[in-house]
Amino acid sequence: MIPFLDLSAMHAELRPQLDDAFRRVLDSSNFILGPETAAFEREFADYCGARHCIGVGNGLDALFLTLKAWGVGPGDEVIVPSNTFIATWLAVSYTGATPVPVEPDPRTMNIDPALIEAAITPRTRAIMPVHLYGQPADMDPIMELAARRGLKVLEDAAQAHGARYKGRRAGTLGHAAGFSFYPGKNLGALGDGGAIVTNDDTLAEQLRTLRNYGSKVKYYNEVQGHNSRLDELQAALLRTKLPLLDGWNVRRRALAAQYSAALQGSGLVPQHVPEWAEPVWHLYVVRSAQRQQLQEGLAARGIQTIIHYPVPPHLQPAYAELKLEPGRFPVSEAIHAEVLSLPFWPQMQDSQQAEVAAACRQLSTNVSASAADKAA
Repeated sequence: MIPFLDLSAMHAELRPQLDDAFRRVLDSSNFILGPETAAFEREFADYCGARHCIGVGNGLDALFLTLKAWGVGPGDEVIVPSNTFIATWLAVSYTGATPVPVEPDPRTMNIDPALIEAAITPRTRAIMPVHLYGQPADMDPIMELAARRGLKVLEDAAQAHGARYKGRRAGTLGHAAGFSFYPGKNLGALGDGGAIVTNDDTLAEQLRTLRNYGSKVKYYNEVQGHNSRLDELQAALLRTKLPLLDGWNVRRRALAAQYSAALQGSGLVPQHVPEWAEPVWHLYVVRSAQRQQLQEGLAARGIQTIIHYPVPPHLQPAYAELKLEPGRFPVSEAIHAEVLSLPFWPQMQDSQQAEVAAACRQLSTNVSASAADKAA
């Protein structure tokens, strides 16, 4: 069995340090917004090259609270990718605003900047590009458009810890960025967690208030806030992992390069990487016109895969009220019908990867031959 993701090797290596982090928090008896959270916020802000990091309960809250702090609400619109995990859209919906989808570049699978302006209306307040699978979106044209039209830009960097765009870290490319520390992320907690990174002093102060019941001083509430605070224990565990993140990302790049080399000529199409992008490969995703047969064949060989994501947000029942019928966003729909995420994690052994790649090549050849026979 080759799992899609195996965190056990990582945590086995770090067990003494993780135990120490747990004991620090236990011995302090300080479990909410304590010194570990404050230290992690400083360290992650420094890592991203930003002035502020505000720890919150999860990645969705990081996006939602930022939009709320900007005053986005009912009657407003926010530009989002049509090809993304539904959390991007939900963050907009939580404010009462409407998500307005824009199609991706079919090669990078990230939002196509050339298509954004046509989706802007007088009600548009913000643009939310997603750094999908750990590869940064093309941010310069997005920021130029936002400046010209007076819009905010919020990076959904949930999968992009450490990614670079033209040498700059994800998290400092827009006006603010939301990160997730879900356990499977490049920088993952042992539970849920999230953070907002920004250089905006005023926004950072607003977010620190919003995440804590709208309170700066205990029991004195300035606004109707939320209870969304990065857990002190998770902050301590994240501090243990953060110094190792760049090394893990280097290994991810090496594994991605090995996959791409091994799968050349197989008919499987990986995410295209522009010259200005330095992705961190949260996922290694290929496209296959015969995805179901490929996934079933890999499963029969004991190789686990996952589809990120089988249904685009506009076709989910959760967004039926938007009346975005099938065929409205054909590029996104084609991507969702073909993508398959292969086993991938920093501690993956070369022998495991070679086995996966060989199985993919064999199955892809067999499936293509079968399809050709049927067509004939």
